[in-house]
Amino acid sequence: MDKQLTRELWQMIEPVLEPEEIELVELEFQFEAGKWVLRLYIDSAKGITLDNCQNVSRQVGALFDIKDPIDKAYTLEVSSPGVNRVLRKEADFKRFAGSPVRIKTRSKISGRRNFVGVLKGAENDAIIVDVEGDLVQIDANEIDKARLDLPESDLFREDLRRGSAGAGD
Repeated sequence: MDKQLTRELWQMIEPVLEPEEIELVELEFQFEAGKWVLRLYIDSAKGITLDNCQNVSRQVGALFDIKDPIDKAYTLEVSSPGVNRVLRKEADFKRFAGSPVRIKTRSKISGRRNFVGVLKGAENDAIIVDVEGDLVQIDANEIDKARLDLPESDLFREDLRRGSAGAGD
């Protein structure tokens, strides 16, 4: 998606979500199965329900009917980010420290662009990942895509549940 359009959409959508204490995690606009789809991934400290998705869809849909930021027909979809959610903000990297992660960088670091390991956290604009016992520091600006990489066996880990992950933060 065009970076300028992405920035404009984020700037339009985030203020709509803030009063509801809902975070915009990711935004995709792509051509799929013969049609354009604008997909929003949302999250909150309380988790995301179907009602949250429907309310956000109504609010964003109404806003876009007025502002008309996209010049082609599209379908708006709103969902939770899922268990292997995208990590974008420094707070995400801190919150999910200790979790398995998969990171792709824009350029090579130590001869590679793909890193799979355990997220150790973030400090001074660097993301720290333990890759097979080696601590790798990745400049946050070099990250093309980062996401949790939880195996199915971890899906019900107590420390990753919404009620305890980030509780008290």
